Amino acid sequence: MTTKLLMSTGLAIGLAVAAPATVFAQAAAPAPISQKPLIVGHRGASGYLPEHTLEAYRLAITQGADFIEPDLVATKDGVLIARHEPMLGGTTDVAGRPEFASRKTTRRVDGVETSDWFAGDFTLAEIKTLRAKQAFADREQSHNGKYSIPTFQEVIDLAKAESARLGRSVGVYPETKHPIFHAAIGLPLEDRLLDALKAAGWTEKTSPVIIQSFETANLKYLRGKTQVRLFQLVDADDVDKDGGIVLAAPFDKPYDFVITGDKRTFKDLVTAEGLKEIATYADGVAPWKPYLMAGKQVIGADGKPQDLNKDGVIDERDRVLLPPSDVVKNARAAGLQVHSWTFRNEAKRLASDFKGDPAAEYKAFFALGIDGLFSDFPDAAVKARDGK
Repeated sequence: MTTKLLMSTGLAIGLAVAAPATVFAQAAAPAPISQKPLIVGHRGASGYLPEHTLEAYRLAITQGADFIEPDLVATKDGVLIARHEPMLGGTTDVAGRPEFASRKTTRRVDGVETSDWFAGDFTLAEIKTLRAKQAFADREQSHNGKYSIPTFQEVIDLAKAESARLGRSVGVYPETKHPIFHAAIGLPLEDRLLDALKAAGWTEKTSPVIIQSFETANLKYLRGKTQVRLFQLVDADDVDKDGGIVLAAPFDKPYDFVITGDKRTFKDLVTAEGLKEIATYADGVAPWKPYLMAGKQVIGADGKPQDLNKDGVIDERDRVLLPPSDVVKNARAAGLQVHSWTFRNEAKRLASDFKGDPAAEYKAFFALGIDGLFSDFPDAAVKARDGK
């Protein structure tokens, strides 16, 4: 894929300074969102119900989430829908639908050859015949096959209706998924997203919407088009035995850096200098939580990690926390807010220090001074935040 192609889609790759933001007409401001750290229902209340369904979003709102998070991909006819990836196999029943067997194909996504069913090969009408399923094999599967795939417009409508019903602002926190991939197949996301937000009356920094992306170029493009809040996501591949961030493609850098030959990585984005650059085009940074506070394994005399809880499995429960990094401090100095992800209740996903209690993890990260977090279990996050 060439830079010329990307430029033609409006993704101004390589431009370090965003164009002046356009000011659109704005509807009456919504009731203020909580000034406490924001709780974002990650793909809805995805710990309980299949992710990115209206039912999961509604449950997250009922549980007290301040924002719901729809990841956005585009259909063949250009409609934004809520799916974690453009690949449908992991979160829908498409693999079991014989009428769509021939749609399985191989495409390159962020440099990786991927065989699956892609949303961009389906019309919205076809997408609406699919049903969602729980993406995590270790979570409740009884709701599989019950819920349809929502459009972004349906998510906006839900947030507005629930805001009116509850008398509090429920925000929407969309992520543009694989912007370069979508541009390459002729379905760029950014202007479609902006059109939907403009129609909703959400164009200002005070609007109940935050846009997020792992890429940088599309955020810079968006900065020149809207004043809504933008957050730079920061990814990685893993954490090593000593608690160090491991970078491996395609999770080592924003994919626009790959296209332009930029040698920097996600780690560079959370240095003091990197954070200052993010502040030129975004309102906040959202690093994977080990960038803020990681855990290390305890290595025994045999050179192997110790099974601290003696359950015969080495997982997060066998890590001990390291001191916090300086990312939050440096982000504050750059004028950025900080959100982090993803928080989950299961004991096997919690460091040993938390003793299987997700509330302890939430409180530890709140103590770092973060401004918000993404949780699969919004009820637990809200309870920990509010001291209930």
